[in-house]
Amino acid sequence: MRNAALILGIIGGIVGMIVGFFSFGYVSFVEWFGEVDDVVNQVQNPEIIKAVSFFAPILAVAGGAMARSQAMMGGALMLISTAGMYYAFGFNVFTMFPLGMCGLGGLLALGARQPDTV
Repeated sequence: MRNAALILGIIGGIVGMIVGFFSFGYVSFVEWFGEVDDVVNQVQNPEIIKAVSFFAPILAVAGGAMARSQAMMGGALMLISTAGMYYAFGFNVFTMFPLGMCGLGGLLALGARQPDTV
């Protein structure tokens, strides 16, 4: 279970980086270029989008990397990443795989049977 959590967390974090890159870019582009009626509109909370675009993939990759040695902490990081991505981006065609992978990886890491080593 720990190996599966490791793989899911890292892959989910990488896909989350792609989503975060385009979300951050969209927000920055609209701030720079301005809104165009009925074509390009700014999101309601651009600061939250920018912060989650940066931090959520890092938490997912770090949680996945920690899943083998510190499963509880790694699982918690992946679940925090999942919650952040869901709050900022919602569930759609672009976020379903990072959300699913990070969420399942977090649950698998938390459900690992071996106790964590100190």
